[in-house]
Amino acid sequence: MSYYDLDAILTDSEKVPCKFELDVPELGYLDNNPSQPLKTGASINLPLWLAELLALANRSGGNTQEDAKSFVTLNLPPALSSEVMSALKADPRAVPLRDQSHNFYGLGTRMLDLFEEREICAILRKTFVTRAADIALHARKAGATEDMGVGAGEEFLRGLDEWERRLFRKAHESTKSTKEWMENVKR
Repeated sequence: MSYYDLDAILTDSEKVPCKFELDVPELGYLDNNPSQPLKTGASINLPLWLAELLALANRSGGNTQEDAKSFVTLNLPPALSSEVMSALKADPRAVPLRDQSHNFYGLGTRMLDLFEEREICAILRKTFVTRAADIALHARKAGATEDMGVGAGEEFLRGLDEWERRLFRKAHESTKSTKEWMENVKR
């Protein structure tokens, strides 16, 4: 990941649900209550970069079990909910991933760094492999007809997340380059 990678920056800004494990004075406005402190147990969606920092940081102080707790409990975002995972398990091609998150695989990868969810990992891997075959097929068709983005092709592209769009562009460029090379060889 590069410091200037826009997809990584956008993935870091994705909102994830968190539950606060302590009272925080003067942050009640995050829970639509500006005159009160943020209470223990408050559930708030925070950007991934902040939620990760707060979840991994331990309270400083003594050696008791209470002090070793983190500031927030991090939960899986809606894009990786059990409903979405069930739909992906049933048919990975039927779920428009871009509707879940523009950077679906990036978000999944980041969340898998924080959670040990073998089932989600297996589902994401199977989803990418299955969808990659369809992406390559559509890219080859678009390269053969030069009819990219019209009708069903446009609908197909609309459901792809950023990783898949990048894969589509690479496959399309490869198809075009191969076609040009074959035409040059025939001469």
